[in-house]
Amino acid sequence: MRVALAQMDCRLGEVTTNVGRAAELRAEAQAAGADLVVFPELAVPGYCKDGRDAHLAMAPDDERLALVAGETSAVVGFVERPWYNAAGWWEGGRLRHVHRKVYLPNYGPWHEGRYFTAGDALGVVNGVAILICNDVWHPALVELAVRRGAEVLLVPANSARNPLVDNLSAWRDITRFYARLLQVFVVFVNRVGIDAGFSFWGGSHVVDFDGRVVAEGPEDVEAVVIADLDLEALRRRRRELPLLDDPRLELLADGFSALVPPDLLQ
Repeated sequence: MRVALAQMDCRLGEVTTNVGRAAELRAEAQAAGADLVVFPELAVPGYCKDGRDAHLAMAPDDERLALVAGETSAVVGFVERPWYNAAGWWEGGRLRHVHRKVYLPNYGPWHEGRYFTAGDALGVVNGVAILICNDVWHPALVELAVRRGAEVLLVPANSARNPLVDNLSAWRDITRFYARLLQVFVVFVNRVGIDAGFSFWGGSHVVDFDGRVVAEGPEDVEAVVIADLDLEALRRRRRELPLLDDPRLELLADGFSALVPPDLLQ
């Protein structure tokens, strides 16, 4: 699988401009032979941090989203009615899957819970799972994706520089940790530019199942980064070194269910 990481700048609220730029980057990725093009979180509307703006929300079948994807396969971030932070996966002009961000950050400068609705499902399609930014900071969700058959984790993100945490090094640690421990390819696609008071740093990258960074984009400028994912090599590695065997799921299920309030179990 040849994957293109479309590390783009986005203009807050300028949907037409963002769609046009995304389509240009998708065409560049297609010219490089990409089978799948992955765009950052909220690539179409920009990072909506200050409230609900009706003109930025759209249905997954909106023709503007299809225009970004074109006739190739693409993962595109958008605001889905009614107020989900979503990423849709298109193949050949047809919508295949939508992931709605499960874990909305509500700390520091991020207050997504005020204006987005949290997703409540996780899908894996043909060995690929989409996890949006803060989803990946919750290890149980990542392992669930792998236990459901994920071999590739696509992580569209809006990661900005932040005095509370060194996001540049943190993301590299996180992606390498999951890739090596869970024996998956991790495709992290971050945006660049200044938006809503945030400075997005880019640094999109791909980590293989041995924890090696096999492709990486620059900081602070747009780029299309190409990476070839050898899925057969991943499967051989899992057979040679079966780290995922014997997961003791019954133990985990019992332990997690004990933490759920009784009213949610009814």
